[in-house]
Amino acid sequence: MRMLGKLAIGGALVIVLLQLARPRIQSGPSIAEIQAPPQVRHILQKDCYSCHSNERRLAWFDEIVPAYWLVRHDIASAREHLNFSTLGSKPSVAQKSALYEAVNMIQLGAMPLPQFTALHPDAKVTAEELATLKAYLAPWSSDGSAGALASALTAEAPPKTDLAVVPAEFNGMAFQSGFEDWKPISFTDRGDNNTLRIILGNDIAVKAAKSGNISPWPDGASFAKIAWQKAADGDGLIHPGNFVQVEFMVKDSRLYKHSEGWGWGRWRGAELKPYGVNSHFVNECTGCHLPVRGDDFVYTLPMSAAKTGRSEVVNNDAATLSQSLPYQPLDWNVITMYVDPKSHSMAALYGNEAALRAVKARGNRSGTSTVASPGSVLALITWAQREDPHWFGGRIPDSPKSVEFVQADSSGKLTAYRCYDGPRLSERRLPPEGAEKQAAFISNLAPAWLP
Repeated sequence: MRMLGKLAIGGALVIVLLQLARPRIQSGPSIAEIQAPPQVRHILQKDCYSCHSNERRLAWFDEIVPAYWLVRHDIASAREHLNFSTLGSKPSVAQKSALYEAVNMIQLGAMPLPQFTALHPDAKVTAEELATLKAYLAPWSSDGSAGALASALTAEAPPKTDLAVVPAEFNGMAFQSGFEDWKPISFTDRGDNNTLRIILGNDIAVKAAKSGNISPWPDGASFAKIAWQKAADGDGLIHPGNFVQVEFMVKDSRLYKHSEGWGWGRWRGAELKPYGVNSHFVNECTGCHLPVRGDDFVYTLPMSAAKTGRSEVVNNDAATLSQSLPYQPLDWNVITMYVDPKSHSMAALYGNEAALRAVKARGNRSGTSTVASPGSVLALITWAQREDPHWFGGRIPDSPKSVEFVQADSSGKLTAYRCYDGPRLSERRLPPEGAEKQAAFISNLAPAWLP
């Protein structure tokens, strides 16, 4: 008993002495708070400011070492990623972008940290509070048709970039120069930042998506997420405008074991400038993708007919094309995409190998019709849109509404037109003038420009 007593006294003394090892948590007034309505700021102050601000808000039990050390580390990490006390110094677009990410973290259950709300239940974001944040952001309030978008495609694109000399990212990841030949696995209409995105996968990724072997994705799988600014035409359709960036994810569980098994890279603008200023940019990537770690850190739901054991892992609905169609265009490459805000639909223009060769031979767009050659076939798939379950502010393809084919004649002119629509994608005959008009529309869709 005496020994137990001595041990207890010794342990208590150690705990007391440990309280002296208390590195300071920096605190101070807000320098530039986020610019938002009072009700939005109130929610952020209640639920987020404990970690994501300059304010020092510790409960009495947070002050006790060793818990204090953990709290201090979490606060430092949180402020580095997002600090609402300084966010107001950034442009309004950047402020909303940060808030979109915060909302997505909240709705996916990643923030506030579950272990934090277990001890601080007042920091839980209620359904009503989340609805208030979403209503403030309102990504589809104008639906891209209120004149806020750029005009339609420009007549000429910048000169092509030599992909062989694009510098590597600051984490050492090389630019994936063959990405233009990868197959599309999904499309995204982003209302949060007014961009259209095509997500391409290399052969390994496409094969994995078709089989449903994506939990986890196999080593060697690579994605290219290409973003363009939205551009409206005179008919209210939204097309890819100026090129914004291309982002890559490359799966290699050994090489990239310190970044969740993925290599990350982003190249911006027509000159394809690496995004990072140093290798620490990867922390931004892994932090953003943390909420979908259960899906191997991949936000995209690939269009696939594969059946998996969980919902919202693949996009089955978008892949439901009838096997009776004359071609299966989901296996082809993509040429461009567009969105129709009025009908809440999105479409992608695919081409067979002959059509793709003709498009590549054409080079940069010039505002003229798609150049074809004998054997060329174009396929325009139109889907209804649905909300992206992984990203508030995004819309993705839902069930197909129609599949239209335009085929070149022996002279290489795109004329022969066939349409399949309705719930079963049954063939529908159009009057000659209607078929001719739609064939002209499809063949006049300009390829989305790539560097």
